[in-house]
Amino acid sequence: IALLIFRDLPDNPAVEWDPQLLATIVLKHIEANNISLVVTFDAGGVSGHANHISLYTAVRYSALLNTVVMKYLSFLCAGCRVLVLESVNLFRKYISFLDVPISCLLPRDALFILTEEETEQAKRAMWCHRSQLLWFRRLYVLCSRYMVVNSLRLL
Repeated sequence: IALLIFRDLPDNPAVEWDPQLLATIVLKHIEANNISLVVTFDAGGVSGHANHISLYTAVRYSALLNTVVMKYLSFLCAGCRVLVLESVNLFRKYISFLDVPISCLLPRDALFILTEEETEQAKRAMWCHRSQLLWFRRLYVLCSRYMVVNSLRLL
């Protein structure tokens, strides 16, 4: 199955993944691990990243499918909830901690504000992926509000 995943789900911001395949993989993982909360991207994928959008589509597809198909009804009956990370406009995306007051004022179901220590830990984690750190991702690590504050909505 690992070869199938790497071939059919390439890490590429321009490639849309098959939502049915991805939904099947996600549902199997949820059931096998008795997961009660899934956190994923919203329809905007934070940056328009096709893989991120595909993941949202698959999870949404899974949730909708579960209301119809009895085989997967356990996903909803078991109380598995889905939170989606809200995409924000480009201005808000790159104002770092200055977005905290804005995020506090806007409606959302969950809001996570990282401490300074947590923000530094997130930055260190991003720097571990040096092969992924193109110039715009370096800007992201330094200035993105997502390194400090994340607002989420229930699906």
